Amino acid sequence: MPALDFAKVDRWLGEVAASHNRKVGNVNYLFCDDEEILRVNREFLRHDYFTDIITFDYSHKDRIGGDIFISLDTVASNARDLGQEYGVELLRVIAHGVLHLCGINDKGPGEREIMEGAENAALALWKNA
Repeated sequence: MPALDFAKVDRWLGEVAASHNRKVGNVNYLFCDDEEILRVNREFLRHDYFTDIITFDYSHKDRIGGDIFISLDTVASNARDLGQEYGVELLRVIAHGVLHLCGINDKGPGEREIMEGAENAALALWKNA
């Protein structure tokens, strides 16, 4: 398990969701290694590659919910590649999952920039959580 203040994370994610007019319901974070996220990616999405996060969305109306798999191995390698502190990169990925549950996508034209802006706004909220 990552060394996180989970009470603070809960408060923060509530603020992130509220900033998108959503409430947090049942959101499960499943921290794993690269082998497990690759297995999940293959089994459920038919993708044969490593990733930092996979989000399964069970949201209903304005209440977000879902299962969010995060590969701590990939988060660590991405942090190194980006010259970013591991803890900051982990928070960005955690926020990324909640933002997906709030309806923000990152695959289509211009969507990645919208997601990055929302991630940066979420990280700014962390500083005050």
